[in-house]
Amino acid sequence: MSLLVTQSAPDFSATAVLADNTFKEDFTLSDFRGKYIVLFCYPLDFTFVCPSEILAFNKAVGNFAEKNCQLIGISVDSHFSHLAWKNTNVNDGGIGNIQYPLVSDLDKSISKSYHVLLDGGVALRGLFLIDKEGIIRHQVVNDLSLGRNVDEALRVLDALQFTEEHGDVCPANWKKGDEGMKPTADGVADYLSAHISD
Repeated sequence: MSLLVTQSAPDFSATAVLADNTFKEDFTLSDFRGKYIVLFCYPLDFTFVCPSEILAFNKAVGNFAEKNCQLIGISVDSHFSHLAWKNTNVNDGGIGNIQYPLVSDLDKSISKSYHVLLDGGVALRGLFLIDKEGIIRHQVVNDLSLGRNVDEALRVLDALQFTEEHGDVCPANWKKGDEGMKPTADGVADYLSAHISD
């Protein structure tokens, strides 16, 4: 496993199932240059924790879109499996018509390039926040049994956009609407004296 933060996000070309259930054979990450991207890998279709995450991200798809951010899900399943899962009712173990792309990583090359592929051939739950220039600015990797927090992904996206706009840094537990901290010794001292008590 390698730390990819500050590096260019590995590009790829693969087949994806789009929001309208059509297949796009040459789906690439670079198609979204100029937008933020939350790219998340999950182990397999038709499993247990995965649909809870996929549906939670889908519920927030509008929140990400408002922030100029594209959600992209990836697993080592085929695009046919993705489509079958989308065409299966949620009450029957499916995910329904989610509104962001699911990419097929059948040859496992994407999972390898993001350093989340296990020896058994499935990917850990890796999440990568990629900025508008294609640089990975945040990554988190969970074991198979540990679902991710969609609100935290939105919070980190807000923090990145805040630092880009204001130049301030985001202290512990920062959330949208909070003030930032000047990245200087005086700025840190001022922030700590105003916000952190013994």
